[in-house]
Amino acid sequence: MRDVAQRAGVSTKTVSRVFNDDPHVLPDTRALVEAAMRELNYVPNALATTFRAGRASVIGVAVPDVVDPFFAAIARAVEDTARRHGLSTLVTSLGENPDDERPALESLLGRQLTGLVIAPVGTDHSWLERWRGHTPIVFVDRAPAGLLTDTFTENDEAGAHLATTHLLSHGHRRIAYVGDMVHLSTETKRVEGWRRALRDAGVDVDERLIASQVSDRASAASALERLRGLDEPPTALFSANARSSMALAHVLRGDPLPFVGFGDFPMADTLTPSVTVIDQDPRRIGALAAERVFARLQPDAGLGLDELTVIDVSLVERESCAL
Repeated sequence: MRDVAQRAGVSTKTVSRVFNDDPHVLPDTRALVEAAMRELNYVPNALATTFRAGRASVIGVAVPDVVDPFFAAIARAVEDTARRHGLSTLVTSLGENPDDERPALESLLGRQLTGLVIAPVGTDHSWLERWRGHTPIVFVDRAPAGLLTDTFTENDEAGAHLATTHLLSHGHRRIAYVGDMVHLSTETKRVEGWRRALRDAGVDVDERLIASQVSDRASAASALERLRGLDEPPTALFSANARSSMALAHVLRGDPLPFVGFGDFPMADTLTPSVTVIDQDPRRIGALAAERVFARLQPDAGLGLDELTVIDVSLVERESCAL
């Protein structure tokens, strides 16, 4: 930047203003600086900018799996919001092992991020407290454990209750719960919503109808085989997440069961039958989380902001319950 300033006969501050498209720079001055930039092939040094500002112009996004359509939509919404603020994003997959979460997050935070949006998989987040004074940290989908910070979650129990009640309204009494990692707070609440809906309808809760660790076609086929082998097999399914739903949709081809999925997924509306879902609106969650990062960067951060925001979900009725 000093070289450009010397070539153009201006200050380094003027060079910075030209590069950032400041409208107050005089046209003749802008032309001189732009010519010097071209002659010297000038590009800004992001590392130097980070060193000077104390943080990188990047928002980190950490989710269990960037291929999962729900988490992919959250990451994309964060990216879109960050771009409008002139920042970029750095996305990483945490995987499913809670022990891998801390090393992955520490690697991101060590880059002096502007902020971090996390969909957690770990069981203890108290260690993040020391980072909060420097970096806004926002949790999405799942609440942190051992840490009070900004969190945006869906109303998981109410959504599961709504899905199960919808199946009950179609006359089903043997409704299976099909999920993945039932130890996570999201699925714990969804299991409870499933149970509560059955109890509210006067239906006995049969714990044998819970199938966990369903995340791909093989595990979905194995779970369905076990459920259909019960002395009183289920007549309908509640799938607790989009990944389980996509696996079930494939396995159920040719031998369908009515089911509702928690979370919409690509082509759910074009399958035969199209799949009834609980809509979580992940793009809204991602956008709210990113905007919260920027709100926390303001001088009056914390004024009037609730740390926990629970977002309502809704039922999108399609064909899969009318079989």
